[in-house]
Amino acid sequence: MRVSILDQVPITEHTPTPAEAVTSGLRLAQEAEALGYHRIWFAEHHRSASFASTAPEMMTALALERTRRIRVGTGGILLPLYPVQKIIEVMSLLGQVHGDRIDTGVGRAALDDPDYGEKIAALAHALGTQHPSRDGEPDGRVWVLGAGGSASPLAGLAGAGYAHGHFFVPRGGETAMSAYRATTAEHGHGAHTVLAVRVVTAETRERAQELADATLLWRARKDLGFVGPIPSAETTLRHEWTDAEHTRAKARSQAIITGTPDQVSTELTALAEAHNTDEVMINTLTSDPNDRLTSYRMLAERLME
Repeated sequence: MRVSILDQVPITEHTPTPAEAVTSGLRLAQEAEALGYHRIWFAEHHRSASFASTAPEMMTALALERTRRIRVGTGGILLPLYPVQKIIEVMSLLGQVHGDRIDTGVGRAALDDPDYGEKIAALAHALGTQHPSRDGEPDGRVWVLGAGGSASPLAGLAGAGYAHGHFFVPRGGETAMSAYRATTAEHGHGAHTVLAVRVVTAETRERAQELADATLLWRARKDLGFVGPIPSAETTLRHEWTDAEHTRAKARSQAIITGTPDQVSTELTALAEAHNTDEVMINTLTSDPNDRLTSYRMLAERLME
């Protein structure tokens, strides 16, 4: 099973400015390569007090300059916001410099775009002429991100890979993956899948839960209309939770896997088997970059043995 990283470049209590968050994300790319992760993707968020990556193609370019082997890409570019030709040109330019280790992941979030499917097909066709499918990677290294199930057939139809966001919606992934595989088979394409999962691990279950609680507090408060940096575990321990925060955190807890490295690796393996996926992509949100790196390091030791 391949193991990769999705980085949202979080703004946190420990990295409170976008510049510090970006620096932390680029350091993570270097560490991910050293640890043996297959790829790292950078997400796209705008006008966010929680995330600093407004241009994942730029994060990709910066990370490529700092690494040598790991695949680097966008996870993903919000395709409805841009002309597809611009994305083709930007990612092609990166490929001319760095060769075939660049992934073009695209998504639409809640944005409406009647031409979305056509744009995906155009990307896969144009970039596919440069990098045909090989070694478990799709044509053009194009990936479509989804969580609700509607995106997976579009990916299959275009011959792109499909990355399912379990951490957005921790149910229905099996159905979306099956629909994608059925569509690729129907149209003669190879199937390439990724399951993106939010994970926090630490040396003890208690410490892992403290870190996860900080993530859940951030997520609960976001649901309730307060969008801010990721709090530290220490701040979360002092926080007086409201009933509404507890309710939202409990609901969101289903979308995060936490525990010791052995516990987490067992659960991740079971999830991968249930979804019949080729690859698990881990997303970890902690305030302290050292906690995040420790979590990734311990999981690499268990999952890449």
